[in-house]
Amino acid sequence: MSVTLPRGEKLRRAVRFVSDRLREEDSPPLAALVNEATLRFDLTPKESEYLIRFYRDAGHRGKEEGA
Repeated sequence: MSVTLPRGEKLRRAVRFVSDRLREEDSPPLAALVNEATLRFDLTPKESEYLIRFYRDAGHRGKEEGA
């Protein structure tokens, strides 16, 4: 069963998901986490871009791809 979340709730859950994963010692790169959150929470491209800007503006550069 699919539940329709109130406007903005998907993005709040995505931010929480990415933040929790970034705290893990062996977290994937930021781009991979944003991609996973986008699929998991059915985010729009605009919401995905917001997630990337949110973490980049906060100073999180993430791990380099392939590092």
